Amino acid sequence: MTKTNSLPLRLLVTGKNGQLGFELQRSLAVLGSVIAVDREDCDLSDPDAIRELVARTQPHVIVNPAAHTAVDKAESEAELAQAINTIAPQVLAEEAAKIGALLVHYSTDYVFDGTKEGWYSESDTPNPQSVYGKTKLAGELAIAAANPRHLIFRTSWVFGAHGGNFLKTILRLAGEREELKIIADQHGAPTAASLLADVTAHAIRQVLQTESVAKSKSCDLYGTYHLVAGGSTTWHGYAQSVVEQAKSAGVAVKAAQILPIPTKAYPLPAARPANSQLSTEKLQAAFGLCLPDWQTGVMQVMALLSNK
Repeated sequence: MTKTNSLPLRLLVTGKNGQLGFELQRSLAVLGSVIAVDREDCDLSDPDAIRELVARTQPHVIVNPAAHTAVDKAESEAELAQAINTIAPQVLAEEAAKIGALLVHYSTDYVFDGTKEGWYSESDTPNPQSVYGKTKLAGELAIAAANPRHLIFRTSWVFGAHGGNFLKTILRLAGEREELKIIADQHGAPTAASLLADVTAHAIRQVLQTESVAKSKSCDLYGTYHLVAGGSTTWHGYAQSVVEQAKSAGVAVKAAQILPIPTKAYPLPAARPANSQLSTEKLQAAFGLCLPDWQTGVMQVMALLSNK
């Protein structure tokens, strides 16, 4: 168990029932005592509730995967999205700074407009095109301004065995329909929630160890990182992989065809970045990591779902 100031490490995790929050409770348990909360325990749209929670739990590390992630609903719920995606992270950062806690937060590929060719690095200028993306970027900036002792992980296309996601939707639809039409002109990396959680635990441990050696709550590891699985695909390629693996596992699949379609053929309220490819070179160099290809996470989750 990691210790801070001779006390067992306390880690506060929001969104415990979400895909990532669920996995974080597993991965962070090796570091210390995990205090996991959900909306019923603390309404993140209420700054006073957040302040009370932090004051009561006195964590050494705050990990915030909770967010308003309903991308299309956010277009008509801008005030709520701002409260949860911008103001809540700011308050968490402020309260973390007051008690000397490290803040870990998650952001998104939606902070970019998706027009770049190739892979986005952390130094590329954000240009969000949706309410979701704008409120998430504002949350990043608010954290940086309030508490230098932070880690922000931008990720994309998150999935897992727990909770709802694209992978599970495709499995369901493939069992109901003979033909699926899936967008083929958006590019990114499907990223397993378990991978995000494991890397988070590794990063927290490394930051705390670096601070301990320096005998100071200051190190060069703080900042924003891109954290996604290796490789890249499209939603169409992702769906094909899921269906092929389902067939191999003996799962009943009705879909005989998975047809590629352009984004314009499936209009939605919120704009999606055509290119969500995020370079993880900075992360891998800073924390000494080698990230697996996205197919590895898909295979692992498919195996878990097949055994249920």
